[in-house]
Amino acid sequence: MSKKAEKLKQMEQALAASRAAQSIKPVAGTIGKTQYISFKGSRNFRERIVCSLLSTKPIRIDDIRTTSDQPGLKDYEISFLRLVDKITNGTELQINHTGGGLKFKPGIITGGSVLDIIHDCPTTRSIGYFIEPLLRLGPFAKNPLTVVFQGVTNDDHDLSVDLIRTVSIPLLKKFGMEEDIEIKVRKRGAAPGGGGEVLFKCPITKRMNPIQLLDEGKIKRVRGLAYTTRCSPQIANRLVESAKSILNKFIPDVFIYTDAFKGKNSGNSPGFALSLLAESTTGCLLSAELCGSQSSLPEEMGKHVAGLLCQEISGGGVVDSAHQSLMLLMMALCPEDVSKIRLGKLTPYTIECLRLYREFFGVTFKIVAEPETKTVLLSCKGIGYQNLSRKTLA
Repeated sequence: MSKKAEKLKQMEQALAASRAAQSIKPVAGTIGKTQYISFKGSRNFRERIVCSLLSTKPIRIDDIRTTSDQPGLKDYEISFLRLVDKITNGTELQINHTGGGLKFKPGIITGGSVLDIIHDCPTTRSIGYFIEPLLRLGPFAKNPLTVVFQGVTNDDHDLSVDLIRTVSIPLLKKFGMEEDIEIKVRKRGAAPGGGGEVLFKCPITKRMNPIQLLDEGKIKRVRGLAYTTRCSPQIANRLVESAKSILNKFIPDVFIYTDAFKGKNSGNSPGFALSLLAESTTGCLLSAELCGSQSSLPEEMGKHVAGLLCQEISGGGVVDSAHQSLMLLMMALCPEDVSKIRLGKLTPYTIECLRLYREFFGVTFKIVAEPETKTVLLSCKGIGYQNLSRKTLA
């Protein structure tokens, strides 16, 4: 090859390399040396933070309620970020001056003891809003987690501490947690005044075990709790009788406990609530609940909650709609084996969570609809997530 031809070839190669370099675009969300996963809006706020901590991937959230009359982060979201700061070490958080955007760099989940962590929750959301993320984070902490929460114990936005104790914790045990998570209601606190107090204890584990939850079984019994604070205990009895008038048409084994809180253990506001739990012959748990207001009639509310429970049962699945995302996240974190679960109709929240799990952990669920049973079969291969920060790996 002549020198002229060789020189021409080198020029062509340099030109091609230059064009290739110009075609390379910056990675979305890259700021400085830190590569962020970018999101917009306030949807699935807690789940984004939880996935960021578990995957150790920084995130950036912009345009938080920019079209709302009250833009930016809400008080309960800021309170949740403060709780995350209490149970982690090395977490970095930057919120812009309008509150409409933030950057979050996750640290290590260290856990903590009751002497260190007492969290005062705003009354705009219940204590369940803050406990739900800890059910996902606590088992993978460096030390056992103990937190005392103060605020509203029950509302209609989030899972109550009663259903977390009777449904969420038993579901987590199906993944092989050796020790029990403990929730103790020291004081009840109804909205809007709050005044409740809840002790939350979560042990640590090395890993979760894969599950195969496919058989729904038949409902064998229904249990529940009706409570009152700073109002007549007779309201709880009226809730029980109205709920049983619906449920006894389908199943005879229905027992609902009543609990009346008075004095210093009854919080700052009057209120009442009813939570119901249906258990199947295969150990599946389905639940429903509602909180009453001053304009609520106990008879109507009891029948309404019973109807909600019947809807969860008729919808199919081994868990209710409120616990779909919890089960799917734990399946994604399981060892590198296949987990399967049968669910009812997927909620919009669950669908968003599936997208998050694919973004953070690279886990894609196989979804098979079964029109005969009106259920959905989901399966995935876990990523083999292990709690490497715990002190004892025995």
